[in-house]
Amino acid sequence: MAAVEKRRPAVAPVAGFTDSGRPAVSRTAATAESEEDFLRQVGVTEMLRAALLKVLEARPEEPIAFLAHYFENMGLRSPANGGAGEPPGQLLLQQQRLGRALWHLRLAHHSQRTAFNNNVSVAYECLSAGGRKKPPGLDGRTYGELLRRICRDGEAPEGVVAPLLHKIQCRDHEAVPLDVFRAGTLTCFVLLEFVARAGALYQLLEDPTLAVADRRVGQAVLDTLEGALQASDAAAAPSRYLEAGSRLGPDSLALAMDRALGARRPGSPMTREEFLEKAAALFIAKVKPVA
Repeated sequence: MAAVEKRRPAVAPVAGFTDSGRPAVSRTAATAESEEDFLRQVGVTEMLRAALLKVLEARPEEPIAFLAHYFENMGLRSPANGGAGEPPGQLLLQQQRLGRALWHLRLAHHSQRTAFNNNVSVAYECLSAGGRKKPPGLDGRTYGELLRRICRDGEAPEGVVAPLLHKIQCRDHEAVPLDVFRAGTLTCFVLLEFVARAGALYQLLEDPTLAVADRRVGQAVLDTLEGALQASDAAAAPSRYLEAGSRLGPDSLALAMDRALGARRPGSPMTREEFLEKAAALFIAKVKPVA
């Protein structure tokens, strides 16, 4: 009887394990992991995360253009532009810091309170950073220059900017705390919006053929606006003054205009510049001066 040779089936190696029993890692997975580690170590992951958070905060109409501007300004924040790598000339460095601060302040509208306050803090840090010849902290001179840039870039009338800055700016040598910085920048942005709304209101009043408004009508509208502002809380934030102006309904304005036109005295022209300066003066009168 022939002996039957029993052969033991060969045991196939378990996929995914080495001879030592440790799990085997594919070359693709190892490469992907090393790439992720590299991006994390050099700060790219955190930078992209911060950029996406800024997009979600600001919700711009053109996100791609927003990101392009964001990364362009990120280059100005690199160590090459601060500390030992400062560009020659303190003035150039100061202008770069002002530009970065302005860019951050414009990322979100002041009505987006959380995002705006976060951007204010970042702008404050940009201007407060120390350098080779600059101690850390924000002085009144730089703060005043920033406020002037906000108003100038927003095309605020020159006759409006000076009275406002007289109330909210600090002395050149004074240290500016964050709360004063936040209040001042917010006031400037609200003033710009207030003047823009006043300009839209004047456009409804002006005679298109003469490009001026009747003084009686213009003054009546200004008086009505003043009454709405006076009725607002004196301790309210500057943004509340916009709400007071928004409460000017068409009925109250129409009544004031009809009453002005019904006056027997002859009217004289009121220019757009005069109307805007008077409207801004009503706003500035409500602004609290810096202690």
